[in-house]
Amino acid sequence: MDTNSQIVGVDHGNMQIKTAHTCFTTGIAPVIDIPIVYDNILDFNNKFYRIGGDRNNVQEDKVCNENFYLLTLAAIARELSVRGAEALRKNHIVLAVGLPIGRYGAEKKAFRNYLLKNRMVRFRYEKKEFVIFIEDVLVYPQCYGAIVDRLPEMSGQEIVVDIGSWTIDIMKVIDRVPDQATIATDPNGIITCMRRIQEVCVAQTNEKIDEYMIREFITKGDVRLDQEFIDIMVKELTGYTKGIFRKLAERGINIRTTPITFVGGGAVLMKRYAGIDQKNVSYVEDVKANAIGYETLASLYLSAQRKKEA
Repeated sequence: MDTNSQIVGVDHGNMQIKTAHTCFTTGIAPVIDIPIVYDNILDFNNKFYRIGGDRNNVQEDKVCNENFYLLTLAAIARELSVRGAEALRKNHIVLAVGLPIGRYGAEKKAFRNYLLKNRMVRFRYEKKEFVIFIEDVLVYPQCYGAIVDRLPEMSGQEIVVDIGSWTIDIMKVIDRVPDQATIATDPNGIITCMRRIQEVCVAQTNEKIDEYMIREFITKGDVRLDQEFIDIMVKELTGYTKGIFRKLAERGINIRTTPITFVGGGAVLMKRYAGIDQKNVSYVEDVKANAIGYETLASLYLSAQRKKEA
């Protein structure tokens, strides 16, 4: 690895793209004409794209089109910009990314090749030019990345539940080591709950809440809507979070005595709406935790590789 290279972690969520310091909606749309303003504009291969805004439809196969590749370029640009001038000069990049733990083995190779298809990439983001060299792409399981910094404290048996936008991943950790035989993925992430909220609103008020407003309420706990809509959201979010505890119980997990850690975008929901106040339940509320963890895992791997080569 080049001595001036740096690790950039990217968490490719179906609702949000996260890096260690940034977070934006998983939205991308072509701009047909020359942009009026260049905020959130990606310029790649002489085409313009607006990044963020409305969320794109869920893509279970992240490599089926260019969307997640282009969103990755935007994520790199945002992260390097936050890191400052020195980071911008170090244009050799090692990407550290993740996949849902239930699909990790089957999709790892294809996702790595997808992100590695152009070793040298030239593009502009918000009119700033980037020329980067992608030296490697390291792929890790979602869920694991979010708790890597907690592993030294995880003695005995613990359950980690990663509530993402599209899936809920459940992983058992025994004496700091993930137990692959117990990994499970449930296809009822936060987006399914948001759709349910919209359906109930239409049924009860004949009006639909925009998904953006629901996301605002989920993340901030407040939104400028009439009380009847807020009441619907609170009721549905409460039912959704309590349902997750029922899913765990159905899998034979004693939710009163087994240490459980909730991570991902749904960790805040569980803490706020599930009504569970137990010492055995903890929360990693930073939605960027997986991206940060990927960087930690990549750093450990690259350090070990350098020691072997020394």
